[in-house]
Amino acid sequence: MQFMKNLNRRSFVKLSGAIGGIGLIGAAQGCNAERTEQEGEKLEKPVIKGKIKIKNVSSTFEREPLYPYRFKGSAVTEAWQTLALLESESGQRKIGVATQSVLWSDASVFAEHSEDGGNALMYALTTQALKMLKGLSFNDPIELLDYIFPEVWEYGKKITGHADLRKTFALNALVAIDNAAWLLYAAENNITSFDDLIPQAFKEGLSNRNSKVAGIPSFATGTPVEKIKKAADEGYFIMKLKTGSPGTQSEMLEKDKAFLTAVHQSIGHYETPYTQNGKIPYYFDANGRYEKKETLQRFLDHAKSIGAFEQLAVIEEPFDESNEEYVGDLGVRVAADESAHTVEDAAHRIELGYSAIAVKAIAKTLSMTMKIAQLAYEKQIPCFCADLTVNPILVEWNKNVAARLPAFPGMTTGLQEANGHQYYKQWAEMASWHPYPDAGWVKTKKGVFELDDDYYQKSGGIFAPVKHYESLFDKDE
Repeated sequence: MQFMKNLNRRSFVKLSGAIGGIGLIGAAQGCNAERTEQEGEKLEKPVIKGKIKIKNVSSTFEREPLYPYRFKGSAVTEAWQTLALLESESGQRKIGVATQSVLWSDASVFAEHSEDGGNALMYALTTQALKMLKGLSFNDPIELLDYIFPEVWEYGKKITGHADLRKTFALNALVAIDNAAWLLYAAENNITSFDDLIPQAFKEGLSNRNSKVAGIPSFATGTPVEKIKKAADEGYFIMKLKTGSPGTQSEMLEKDKAFLTAVHQSIGHYETPYTQNGKIPYYFDANGRYEKKETLQRFLDHAKSIGAFEQLAVIEEPFDESNEEYVGDLGVRVAADESAHTVEDAAHRIELGYSAIAVKAIAKTLSMTMKIAQLAYEKQIPCFCADLTVNPILVEWNKNVAARLPAFPGMTTGLQEANGHQYYKQWAEMASWHPYPDAGWVKTKKGVFELDDDYYQKSGGIFAPVKHYESLFDKDE
């Protein structure tokens, strides 16, 4: 499926009719719907009788150009910013924002289409989910996500032609809706702070209050080590370093070993006040490129041979999720990201020896993230917030989670990857849309977000309207 470069929302709407012809799942028709039709079969569905009724829905998107961001053996050059509007019967009207990442959520779908094509498919899931929600009543967003996710995932399988479509593809498509639902829920219940937004069942997992959260930049595979050194010189003490270089497994390994050597020689001697040993910690993300545990072990053996092993803070998602090898005996903390789609998947990864989880409220929905964070808290598994190269508004949604997670082991701060400023060509303009663009907690200072009382009182500004995004819906009215 190839798309013209000037694809916009209106041309997509025309196109979506063709996508819909592939076969749509019947949408739920309000809170009393107990059955839906799907290809002639009747499906049992739970009855939701909630207090908040969705009267109207709408959506739109903007395309934001990127400097090429290379990972998973490929690259993205554009990110769609999708928006979902939910209006309740009481007249409350809220807009949720999301950033799509097809390559991150399902690389096989990305490989089969142009960037526009893959993004259009994900956006089709968003618009279908909104159809399901019109006329529906709910009590809280977690209940709402549990209700729509299975059907949206099945719809995604149909239109992509992937029976094994990754759950993250559907969850990414639901982020804007989930955020809008949380804002609507807050408005209907007179909630004005993130702390009060967290349901009682999930408060323990998000009960911390960090005064500092490390801002983690991300460097694509093939990044010259001079850029990494420059970031360290600016005060960034932990950086996401993409491994899993292009090529065969043997070629990848040799490139990754050379990269580790160059990094260690360049910044391995740097000191930081934010780690217990005073050294720069290394955070590597292979995005599932390592096919065997043995290959990763050879990378770790190399780290030992050059004296870098003790500075390895975390290795994120080294294997494809189909790899069921136990990783708890590698001597290094291995984190689950893409493979921890849902709370059930996260529990399985913990059983396989994964000892950290990269939570992504901006990629897997805040609702699912609350569940995963609570599970991790109960299992004593540390979490940190990873990015999806999101816009400045979503940085704040992620930061609200990072601010409340326990400090990462061996460090004195919370951790949050934030790389949008590195890859968006129009980041400065996007940042100007922030409700509090000049607040001291919006940008990092020497690699750290400083979170004061003003930050916590404003919850990073997520409850404040964003005029730019509001105006996109005003144009359609």
